[in-house]
Amino acid sequence: MNIKVDPKLDLVLEKIIPATPEQIYKAWTDPVGIKEWFCPKPWQTVECEMDLRPGGKFFSVMQSPEGQKFPNTGCYLELVPYEKLVWTSALQPGFRPSPKPQGPHDLLFTAVLFLEKHPEGTKYTAIALHQDEEGRKVHEQMGFHEGWGMVVQQLTEYLSRGRR
Repeated sequence: MNIKVDPKLDLVLEKIIPATPEQIYKAWTDPVGIKEWFCPKPWQTVECEMDLRPGGKFFSVMQSPEGQKFPNTGCYLELVPYEKLVWTSALQPGFRPSPKPQGPHDLLFTAVLFLEKHPEGTKYTAIALHQDEEGRKVHEQMGFHEGWGMVVQQLTEYLSRGRR
């Protein structure tokens, strides 16, 4: 899958992480460990299920500090070990179309995560692809850069504690 980023539709976060692509990929594909770092604190990921294959389920429940839960179900599109993960909220498991968004936290987008070896560890590139400019704008206003940046920091801390 080759991605051409469109700044009107897409959001991009790039970081250098002092860990190997293998360590990062394993962290992204471990439903138990992902609960420790996947959601920007003080929010939490309280549930996670993964069926790591194209068409497989990616399910998580994020919980606010007040205890409100936000379930998210998506579908994996592509998994290239230690290099790339692609999933979408626009499809449910089995490539079935997702229901129309019901509220402001129901955002349809496709996430692409690239992991490339780098002299300092791994170049980590996360891309959120949106259907239209409004979707990109909403996601950006929800705190894409801050939230996804915080998640990268939490992932880095998780890996530095020897969790792999």
